[in-house]
Amino acid sequence: MSSTVELTKENFDGTVSEHGFVLIDFWAAWCGPCRQFAPVYERAAERHEDLLFAKVDTEAQPELAATFQITSIPTLMIVRDNIAVYAQPGALPEAALEDVIRQARALDMDEVRAAVAKEQKDQQERGAGE
Repeated sequence: MSSTVELTKENFDGTVSEHGFVLIDFWAAWCGPCRQFAPVYERAAERHEDLLFAKVDTEAQPELAATFQITSIPTLMIVRDNIAVYAQPGALPEAALEDVIRQARALDMDEVRAAVAKEQKDQQERGAGE
C-alpha cells in the first residue's frame, strides 16, 4: 500500500485541515525529475509515519497547481497548521529532504502564526494607505 495520499481540489482543504503537518509533492507523470524524486519521497513517508505525505498531479489538478502558483515541478510544499511553511521547486536528495523535514518539525508554530498575522496586518495597513 502506498504511504502517500493523492490530493484533488475536492479533498485538498479537508485533508490538509485534518492533519497538522502535511508534505505535498506537486508532480506530473511526464516529468523526469518528478519520477526520480518519487521513491525518495515514498521512503521518507515510510520513515515519518506521523506526518501526512501527499501528492498533487499537476496535470490532473491544474486548479490546485494554479492556486499555489506552481510553475516548476517537482515542487515540495510543507503545510503546518494550515500555514505553508516551505515551498521549493526541485527534486531533493534524501539527505536534503530529511533536513527540510527536521527544520519544519523544529519550527515554533506560535512564532510562525505571529509572523503571518504581522505580515497580514502590514499588508492591510499598506493597502489602506494607498
